[in-house]
Amino acid sequence: MLKRLFRDRRPTWPDLLLSLAVTVAGLVESFGRQGFGYDQIENPAPNAAGAILSGTLLLFRRRFPMTALLTLTALGFAVQRMTDGEYYAAWHLYSTLILLHSVGSAAELRSRRGIAGLGCLLIAYGNLQTLHHIDIPEVLITAIFVGVAYISGILLRRQMDRTARLAQYSTRLEMEREERARWAVAEERARIARELHDIVSHNVSLMTLHVGGVRRMLGDGPERERERALLLGVEQAGRETVGELRLMLGMLRSLGDGGLPTPQPGLDRLDELIGQVREAGPQIELRVIGTPMPLSSGLDLSAYRLIQEALTNVLKHARASGVDITIAYGPAELSIVVINDGAGPDDGAARRTSEGGHGLIGMRERTEMHGGELSAGPIAGGGYRVFARFPLGDPVKAG
Repeated sequence: MLKRLFRDRRPTWPDLLLSLAVTVAGLVESFGRQGFGYDQIENPAPNAAGAILSGTLLLFRRRFPMTALLTLTALGFAVQRMTDGEYYAAWHLYSTLILLHSVGSAAELRSRRGIAGLGCLLIAYGNLQTLHHIDIPEVLITAIFVGVAYISGILLRRQMDRTARLAQYSTRLEMEREERARWAVAEERARIARELHDIVSHNVSLMTLHVGGVRRMLGDGPERERERALLLGVEQAGRETVGELRLMLGMLRSLGDGGLPTPQPGLDRLDELIGQVREAGPQIELRVIGTPMPLSSGLDLSAYRLIQEALTNVLKHARASGVDITIAYGPAELSIVVINDGAGPDDGAARRTSEGGHGLIGMRERTEMHGGELSAGPIAGGGYRVFARFPLGDPVKAG
């Protein structure tokens, strides 16, 4: 921790430049104004040494601002006594203002360090009032410069604290957003797994029953013993598979889902879904291009859920008055296009929908599960477009 503190407060390039500037300016002033008479320096050595020391103190203004200010005040007082107050060096004023700014930015005013910093300010200001030939206007001018240097440090510190809080808040929001996205993906995958559990369990059970039916149709003759044994093995394997599916995947079903599988919708129930959405206000036009063909249960369900999710986003976020849905059956792919004339979901809304879905995340998961592609975004002239493509491969035969 100490190493980190030193690293955070070690001299920076601005500190080095300030130190160099004060030192060089003090040396130029000390030897450039050497001479006798008013506003001249008879003995430049003390002022030159003071300039070098004050420049060195500025290198520690971040680590020890109050100590550096008090040391500088004592240094200025000593130089004044050594030169009989014949000349007040500008390097002392420059360094004092810089260190006052550092003291103001070092700690909150209401803290102990802040109160101590205010005390250092009063000491430094009081030392400036002990100079020779000082009058009321000079007192007020000095007060203005000292006050501006100190207050600007306080304002800088508050601005830095505000910036740090905003950065932390932004980082926390980004982490929460990523966490919500991960939860959305996990929940959507769990939902897909539950739905596939119902589909796979149903189909495996159906195959098992068919195999059992075929085995019984073979009769009890010895000439079919080998076939009956093979079919019996397939039937037993099917029953064991159904049991394992219920054991491993059944735990994905939440308590609210109940224990019995519910019939999963497909594109054949799309008219019912469109009718429900029309009652909410938007006008929906459905076009089917090509000849509809039987789809696998999982693909049929995913296509239905994708359209359902797109219509849900229309109701919740897009504020659209019209929606066009196009379903195109091709020889090798099924494409779905949903276009609305609203604004479309924003970044946050695109990830949040009603219960059971998570916007674009759910659409993308369902599409990629079947090896398809999804694109969604605003379109020129206003509106929002969702496009999904599912490769078909060999169509599934009905029955």
